[in-house]
Amino acid sequence: MEILLKEDGAKGFAMARDKGKRAGIMTYSIAGPELIIIDHTEIEQAYNGKGVGKKLLYKTVEMAREKNRKIIPLCPFAAAMFKKLKDIRDVLKS
Repeated sequence: MEILLKEDGAKGFAMARDKGKRAGIMTYSIAGPELIIIDHTEIEQAYNGKGVGKKLLYKTVEMAREKNRKIIPLCPFAAAMFKKLKDIRDVLKS
């Protein structure tokens, strides 16, 4: 499975693709040079329960670290994962 990241203006996304098919997407808004807001995560039904959302989140966190950005997780999935996973909280906007 590959995770693609793309930004266009004030929006961005991480998309999971498996054998050419979309497995899931996590979208975010760029609220400034040092802040992004994760607003939506959607996983295709065939990939539910297979860790796709977590992979999308980790890719987004990796990008945030590289660009010295903080994250506000408005998306319920992302917010729940930040509460659950201590190893990604360094990018959480306090």
